[in-house]
Amino acid sequence: MHRLLKEIRHNPLLWLLVFVPAVFAAETLGPEAHTLLFVLSVLAIVPLAALLSHATESVASKTGDAVGGLLNATLGNLTELVIALTALRAGQYMLVKASIAGAIVANTLFMLGASFLLGGLKHHVQEYNRVSARVQAALLFLATITLLVPSSIAEANRAPAAVTQGLSLGLAVLLIAAYALGMLFSLRTHRELFASAAHAEEGEAPWPLGVALVTLAGVTVLVALVSEVFVESVQQAAEAIGMSPAFVGFVVVALVGGAAEMASAFSGARKDRLDLSVGIALGSASQIALFVAPVLVLVSYVLGPAPMSLEFWPGAVSWMLIATLTTALVTNSGRSAWFVGALLLMVYLVFGMTLYMLPPQVS
Repeated sequence: MHRLLKEIRHNPLLWLLVFVPAVFAAETLGPEAHTLLFVLSVLAIVPLAALLSHATESVASKTGDAVGGLLNATLGNLTELVIALTALRAGQYMLVKASIAGAIVANTLFMLGASFLLGGLKHHVQEYNRVSARVQAALLFLATITLLVPSSIAEANRAPAAVTQGLSLGLAVLLIAAYALGMLFSLRTHRELFASAAHAEEGEAPWPLGVALVTLAGVTVLVALVSEVFVESVQQAAEAIGMSPAFVGFVVVALVGGAAEMASAFSGARKDRLDLSVGIALGSASQIALFVAPVLVLVSYVLGPAPMSLEFWPGAVSWMLIATLTTALVTNSGRSAWFVGALLLMVYLVFGMTLYMLPPQVS
């Protein structure tokens, strides 16, 4: 436990943990102060995500490459998954779908673009493993095309909801199968292709296994509780601030939930370890598309008020596809400079501004 307290003292991001008890106190004293609860819950989720990330890496470092890689892939987006599950149970399917689409776009454009920009400002030209980037981009493209199908069919053919739902269920199973094959490829049969992106940052000592496991369990519970407050307050707070639920999910949840991963990616880029940054950004995006999204569809049959489909609003579908194609294009050379990162960030800002000004008119 001394290691955990030392980490909190020396990491300014973890000082935001003071907002965790503040969230619960504010909920007790002013349950109708939705805007305040929304802001406090966002500030509380950021350090909790950082703790989850460090605890997951520490557990993975003790379990060997195969199990450790699987654990990192499974728990790497735990914050987003818990928030989505909470919103799913509350029936806020727009928030769930927006967070899925937003996480994919944020990881491929914002996280990757900011990594290229920050690394490029310090290093003239940076190189990374383009084979690994190609594989991750290919998996992401497959997932994006799969997510495109239910939306395009529903839009073009006016298919009944039952048909779209049945198709979404079948596609969810296929996506999980593709995810399993991708894990087998990257962790077992061809793991040498991903070796350079699999190492932890230099100088980052893992926590003892006991501390990591206790932290993982405790922080997961806290994330679930804070996510409950976040989901309950988000609709009224978004209206008061002037944001739609789609914008909150697409931008706020995606950036807040991925804050810890982004910090690691940015740090790696500044240290000229761009393989780490690219691996985090593309690996996280493909995991959300191949694993988190289909799992939410399956879980909705048990947890949600009604089954959730993979039908997204047209803007989200086109943005995910554009983001995937853009990522495949810029990572094809295996080299980057700051200007490439700036261009990726510009594309992300275009999507964010458009969604803020023209929110989708669907439920």
